[in-house]
Amino acid sequence: MRIIAGEFGGRRLLVPKGRDIRPTSDKIRGAVFNALRSRGVVEGAHVLDCFCGTGALGLEALSQGAQSCLFIDKNRSSLDLARENAAGLKADQRSSFLLKDSTKLAKRPSAIQAADLVFLDPPYDKNMVAPTLQALQTGGWLAPDSMLVIETEKSSQLQDILENTESFECLDERLYGETKIFYMAETVSQ
Repeated sequence: MRIIAGEFGGRRLLVPKGRDIRPTSDKIRGAVFNALRSRGVVEGAHVLDCFCGTGALGLEALSQGAQSCLFIDKNRSSLDLARENAAGLKADQRSSFLLKDSTKLAKRPSAIQAADLVFLDPPYDKNMVAPTLQALQTGGWLAPDSMLVIETEKSSQLQDILENTESFECLDERLYGETKIFYMAETVSQ
């Protein structure tokens, strides 16, 4: 697995052994970042990489001009892997790490910038997107007009994604093999 483009383009990332982490493929990451660049949302963004695993999505954002990224995962070995990948790219000065369950985030500490761009790539078939969206919104983790990229299994339906949330709009939905990507925008300012 490699960084697709930008400052760290072509650099390899460490990947886990086993199947506990399912990194976003280079092909899908390339498609996602093409879409994000066309919307002008990466450059200068404060990024949140929830369920970060290897950190590939957040590190790609940093490589392509994001200002900072907060990597969140409840699995210590995943977070350590993301930290190791950030250090290997010398991106650790723009990176911070939080060992936490993204579905149970409390109020955002004032020292952490609200996110302009959020990646949610939870384990498939675990119904974790809706509770994470609620936690991000009620905890003040999202900047006004933030963009969210949600990666799910292909059978996922928009109404399940937006369950018990009212202020998100789906801008686009794409299918890549077994993976579905939703591009969402928060429609109500904090």
